[in-house]
Amino acid sequence: MPASTNPESRIPTPGSKIVLAFSGGLDTSFCIPWLKERGYEVHTVFADTGGVDAEERAYIEARAHELGCASHVTVDGGPAIWGGFVKPFVWAGEGYQGQYPLLVSDRYLIVDAALKRCAELGTKLIAHGCTGMGNDQVRFDLAVKAQGDYVIVAPIREIQKEHTQTRAYEQAYLEERGFEVRAKQKSYTINENLLGVTMSGGEIDRWEAPGEGARGLCAKRADWPTAPLQVRIGFEQGEAVSINGERMPGARILAWLNAEFAKYGVGRGMYTGDTTIGLKGRIIFEAPGLIALLTAHRALEEAVLTKQQNRFKPEIARKWVELVYEGFYHDPLKADLEAFLASSQAKVNGEVTLETQGARVDAVAISSKHILHAKGAVYAQSADWGVEEAEGFIRLFGMSSTLWAEINK
Repeated sequence: MPASTNPESRIPTPGSKIVLAFSGGLDTSFCIPWLKERGYEVHTVFADTGGVDAEERAYIEARAHELGCASHVTVDGGPAIWGGFVKPFVWAGEGYQGQYPLLVSDRYLIVDAALKRCAELGTKLIAHGCTGMGNDQVRFDLAVKAQGDYVIVAPIREIQKEHTQTRAYEQAYLEERGFEVRAKQKSYTINENLLGVTMSGGEIDRWEAPGEGARGLCAKRADWPTAPLQVRIGFEQGEAVSINGERMPGARILAWLNAEFAKYGVGRGMYTGDTTIGLKGRIIFEAPGLIALLTAHRALEEAVLTKQQNRFKPEIARKWVELVYEGFYHDPLKADLEAFLASSQAKVNGEVTLETQGARVDAVAISSKHILHAKGAVYAQSADWGVEEAEGFIRLFGMSSTLWAEINK
């Protein structure tokens, strides 16, 4: 336990146990020796929310022990990230500011895993490697504060009080103590999980064209297959449940879509937008599976929901996305909005065929018994109403505008 009940206290009693959310990257690698040198007994947790293979998982565990952790656990976060984020995000169907698919929303699941480890160790001390410039610190801190009375230690924020070039300082700090730093970590901040990949740092932060090293899942144009890819996704109540007729768990569906659509460069983009803390953020993101899911879901949803539902639902979606982006994952309003989203998905059942020839993906076929198709009419082709009815509808529908024109001409 901390020496002081003041949440801002950073002076531990000797051997105080602290749980560090650990990814093996530069920032969290720096945190272990920094915390140890200040008297903490560091216990690391890696929440595997996808994006790493068995070799990388083994590296992360070995890295934690190399740096001096007292214990390390790896948690499978795939099912949690599907149910806790992917499902409602696809229901919502909106990126942040119309673009960014919230690829760092696994942070909330990482917090959950770290807090569970705190309970196992009987400590209220938790640490993370977020900087004082970004959004992740808000997500981590608010998610922790919403779930109990914990003391949060953020080593990167601490060193920023004295050092402006923090990444360079972290690299030097580790190398002086005999710990190597991966080459990519020297150039970019890379976040990879089941949702996709985000990259910042280097020329990206300098508002320059990204270099060849700033690439994750998505293949380069020269490497795209020549034959088009077609994939059939099945939905039940708005949730993807099958690929090409084969039912599988959601996390596996997303991983499969990531692998296949990445070959065609689908889901890669550059996003510049407004961060939670007020700065402009600039990142490269790659989200092949999520973009495929959003495309398929929207095509099905637009065919089965009413006109009023399709018009109103984006307003709910934008607010849900803002809450998740800005750290309010546990705010009651988020649960309220999800209740609406769940209700809207009752008839979003069927299959959508996606096709890509590279870069973009299109929904080329939809099959559902809930499509709002009029039996006696086809848009711009045939109708089961008369000309007089059409003319009467137009007259009444446009009456307000017509009257204004007549009176004010």
